[in-house]
Amino acid sequence: MTGAPASAAGGSGATPVPRGGKLGAAAVNQAGLWNIANILTMVRLLLVPGFVMLLLHDGGYDPVWRSFAWAAFAVAMITDVFDGHLARTYNLVTDFGKIADPIADKAIMGAALICLSSLGDLPWWITGVILFRELGITLMRFWVIRHSVIPASRGGKVKTLAQGIAVGMYVLALTGPLATLRFWVMMAAVVLTVVTGLDYVRQAVVLRRRGQAAERAAAMEAVAMAADADMEGSAGGQCATDQVHGGAEGIVEPVVEPAAESLGEPIGEPVAERVAGGRGATEAER
Repeated sequence: MTGAPASAAGGSGATPVPRGGKLGAAAVNQAGLWNIANILTMVRLLLVPGFVMLLLHDGGYDPVWRSFAWAAFAVAMITDVFDGHLARTYNLVTDFGKIADPIADKAIMGAALICLSSLGDLPWWITGVILFRELGITLMRFWVIRHSVIPASRGGKVKTLAQGIAVGMYVLALTGPLATLRFWVMMAAVVLTVVTGLDYVRQAVVLRRRGQAAERAAAMEAVAMAADADMEGSAGGQCATDQVHGGAEGIVEPVVEPAAESLGEPIGEPVAERVAGGRGATEAER
């Protein structure tokens, strides 16, 4: 005890939340679903249809409207960075955020790629490679989630940054050297997409094998423990049986001796002598 009254600690004796630092556990629990990280994720989801309408407005070739679309895309990419950072820093991770965040990421990127390819600005094979990789990695995460979680690698973060820059440059109506530059930026993003995708596949295979090996080891250990328990139970039952037999043998002898003593005869006297003595007494009486 510190000797300080409850009112000095906040009026109710509760531990005060430190100011200027990270949010405490109580503040996090009170935040619940409506926290800043989830709000940013929902804003990014709402930006997807707005971005598509701005990009495709007036046939999709108006530089002004494409600039507006680029602004919406940039806001979505920035919120993607901040919502994850806030969720990890202030322990605002929720089930909704775990599901909605990757959906929002892939929704804005997939919408941009499909719209650009439909406008003829971006080859369809690039869109196919990127979308196939993103969808495949997402399904693979669910494939190994029972064993472990595939962590986000630094290469994956660089890939996301490269994709965002390249797609943003394609959203803008660039010409001349900048149009050539954006092509090479996109090629770099495609290479990073493929390389990091293969690395994720390798991690998934390793994690799944380790998980299966751990499950087999746990199963074998459980079988061994069950066998040891059965052996101990059998040994205990045998000991109990021996004790019962030994107790029965020790009881037999005392029963016979008191019977002999009750007749007034010496213990251990031969039966034949007792029979002969009985006959002699009978003849004497006769």
